[in-house]
Amino acid sequence: MERFGPGKTHDVTNQVPPLANYNLFSSDAALAAAVDREGAAWHRDALARDGAALTTPDVLALADLANRHTPELATFNPRGERIDALEFHPAWHTLLGLLRREGLHALPFSDPQQGAMVARCAGYFLHAQLESGSLCPLTMTFASIPVLQREPALFDTLRDKLYSREHDARDVPLDQKTSMMVGMGMTEKQGGSDVRSNQTQAFAANGGGRGAAYRLVGHKWFFSAPQCDAHLVLARTGDHEGLSCFFVPRFAPDGSKNAVRIQRLKDKLGNRSNASSEVEFFDAFGLMIGDEGRGVPTIIEMANYTRLDCVIGSAGLMRAALVQAIHHTRHRSAFGKHLVDQPLMRNVLADLSLESEAATVLFMRLARTFEDTANAPEERAWRRLVTPAAKYWVCKRTLEFTGEAMEVWGGNGYVEEGPMARFYREAPVNSIWEGSGNVMCLDVLRAMEREPDAAQALLAAWRKEAHAHPALKAALERLMNALTLTPEAREASARRIAQQIVLIAQAVLLAQHAPSFVADAFIATRLGEGCGESGRVYGTLPSAFDHAVIVDRAFAG
Repeated sequence: MERFGPGKTHDVTNQVPPLANYNLFSSDAALAAAVDREGAAWHRDALARDGAALTTPDVLALADLANRHTPELATFNPRGERIDALEFHPAWHTLLGLLRREGLHALPFSDPQQGAMVARCAGYFLHAQLESGSLCPLTMTFASIPVLQREPALFDTLRDKLYSREHDARDVPLDQKTSMMVGMGMTEKQGGSDVRSNQTQAFAANGGGRGAAYRLVGHKWFFSAPQCDAHLVLARTGDHEGLSCFFVPRFAPDGSKNAVRIQRLKDKLGNRSNASSEVEFFDAFGLMIGDEGRGVPTIIEMANYTRLDCVIGSAGLMRAALVQAIHHTRHRSAFGKHLVDQPLMRNVLADLSLESEAATVLFMRLARTFEDTANAPEERAWRRLVTPAAKYWVCKRTLEFTGEAMEVWGGNGYVEEGPMARFYREAPVNSIWEGSGNVMCLDVLRAMEREPDAAQALLAAWRKEAHAHPALKAALERLMNALTLTPEAREASARRIAQQIVLIAQAVLLAQHAPSFVADAFIATRLGEGCGESGRVYGTLPSAFDHAVIVDRAFAG
């Protein structure tokens, strides 16, 4: 054995090189196939270009910089004047510039054509593998557009700024900017998900009603992305029973900073590159959006889009963690051979690969249904019923998924120098934001009750596919039985029902579009008798399945 002299104790060997300079799009067979299948083949070249650009070392470094140098709030300037200014690391603004350059904040609205929503969701998925915090203001801006389009006079003044593919970081009045971002302010201290308990009041400045100016007094416990150029806010008007929605700009019409006082920034577990805040309104200027008392339905329209983005964001974390885990095992050796060549490790990687592909085909199918203009019953069911179920299940699974992928890295995965700890800290947020798990599952039950024709159309379509797969057929029968429970029992079982819906949806999609070695393994281990639809851990695939071929499909490297 070589003896080391002074200043040298060992050689560095068996450490994994950083994963960089690969193509996020072309290396993902499931995503590429779904882009073609769901109607966005015309966008392949743009996705491939972006997929390569996002993995260069300089771009990968942006994610680390934006999360290590978190936003800072300056409440006053040196003269003691209230400014409520936010300072971000330049990496944050570069990330937002990359997102806007690809049109991911507005593509289906600014460039409407068949497959535009699918194209946008595929691109969003690529960026979700890079950094999560920058997605939040982009998602809210995107979801605000269909709401603002219903206010023609206001939208005419905002259209160009909403559609712009530039990122304008300046904190100045809207009429001086080339582009804008829109945030949301819903949650108050006493209510949480129960926004109907909100106390913020809005007083008509002159007259009142849709499009009129109001003064807002109250607070928001979570005010997402306070640096946005405007927020959509819920408030009460006089004695009106319902909540109304208001467009609250960062600057008042006279050019002064609007009276939205930032009390503090939230110190969050993850999503640290993005600013979330607590605010108070001191006669803040706002314009009523939609009809008086109809604010909650207005916001629900936004939530349909933001919930889909939660699914995509979680699927992106899965994909990022999976690729890192596979890359690690192909370069790291233990006990005489590479980790990827060890049967139990291959089992874990194959199981993770199945979960990731199932999440990908699901969100891409949901993306297509958001383009349905005929409002066909089956498509309504995918959009209205499966979307909240997917938001519950995929986001929930991401917590365990990222933890398992971190374990593949061992101790190196647990330190902040690599990406795995950041992925793990990001994983819980999509389960909490835009409606917690319980809220999503109860929403699934409401959707089935309110649109029974749509639910029946979807179940009928699934039955046709289930005939060729006994385990899928049995799972569908269990779901049907669960739906016949008493209302109280059905509510108590809402999580299991939502879980069954998603697993069946994923199984159907994989049976239709994935290779048989993927579909058969997923159906057998997620829906098969004795597999346990809950409580199973990754790495428990039967040895009869070809684990290596599943891993190679997931990431050829």
